[in-house]
Amino acid sequence: MTVRIVVVLACMVVMLRLSEAAVYRIGDSAGWTTIANVDYKLWASTKTFHIGDTVLFQYNPQFHNVMRVTHAMYRSCNNSKPISTFTTGNDSITLTNHGHHFFFCGVPGHCQAGQKLDLNVIHPTSSTPLSDPPISSDSSSPSSPPSTTTIPAAGVPGPSPSHAASISHVAAAIVALLVSCFVANFAY
Repeated sequence: MTVRIVVVLACMVVMLRLSEAAVYRIGDSAGWTTIANVDYKLWASTKTFHIGDTVLFQYNPQFHNVMRVTHAMYRSCNNSKPISTFTTGNDSITLTNHGHHFFFCGVPGHCQAGQKLDLNVIHPTSSTPLSDPPISSDSSSPSSPPSTTTIPAAGVPGPSPSHAASISHVAAAIVALLVSCFVANFAY
């Protein structure tokens, strides 16, 4: 009986954490581009990223890509050996651990022109203020579903339509179901 209580409580904690995950569209309405002169460093500084959050890179795949790189590669815009490369134009990446995550466009000249991003996922015990709410849906987003990838941090110590709302409702329903099962088991 005690094991059942622990399992139910653990499931509730996991579901509550999932309901807090956010989806951020890189560059907001401008997306991942060199044309709109987006300051990605400034953009990232206005957000607080947490483990479980998802970042969405939306771009024209004929002109751009997304490369996940090391800190040294990021600083020098070296695209010779990226950790991973994304090319769909609608890349969804879930952040799975704290620390810095480094990205840039591998098309020659784009990183040097500022199409690079350093995301700092805060440590779970950090007391950093909450960020802006996740993005909302707009008509300019591509119609194809995002390709989803989960990646770890780059190993450097501590830097759309939103699916967060639907996850929140599902998590709340699961928690309610678990609570009702928990209460039913103890009613007898």
